[in-house]
Amino acid sequence: MANQKTYYPKAGELTREWVLVDANDRNLGRLATQIATILLGKDKPNYTPGADNGDFVVVINAERVQVTGNKLDDKKYYRHSGYPSGIKSISLREQLKKHPERVLRSAVWGMLPKNRYGRKLMRKLKIYAGPHYPHEAQNPKPLA
Repeated sequence: MANQKTYYPKAGELTREWVLVDANDRNLGRLATQIATILLGKDKPNYTPGADNGDFVVVINAERVQVTGNKLDDKKYYRHSGYPSGIKSISLREQLKKHPERVLRSAVWGMLPKNRYGRKLMRKLKIYAGPHYPHEAQNPKPLA
C-alpha cells in the first residue's frame, strides 16, 4: 500500500503577492467573496486548509461600493457598549457616509473563520475609502 502524505506548505515556499482591488461600482457581497478567497489562498494551486498562504489585499474606493434592493436603508450594523441597554444600530447608508471601510471589513469578516487564523487573515486586508493608498512600494497588481 502506498504511503500518501498530506502536503503542507513551508514558510520558505510561500510567495505573498499584493493585490489591488478597486471597489468602484462593484457589488458588496460578490466583492467580499473575491477578497476572502484571495486572503485564504483558495485561488492558488497549493491551497491547504488552515495554512496561511493567501495574499495581501489593498482595497480602494470603498465608499463607492454598490448594493442591490433596499439594503441601504434596511441593513443595520449593531454594536454594544457593554452597559445595560447599550445597543446601538446604524443603517448601511449612514455607515457608508461615516466609515465606508467598516462596511467592506464587516462583509469580508463574515466570510472568514472566527478564530486566530481569521484574525491573522484580516490583518492582511487594507481598506481605503478613496483612491489613494500608501502601499505603492509593494507594487500591488490589479485584480483581473
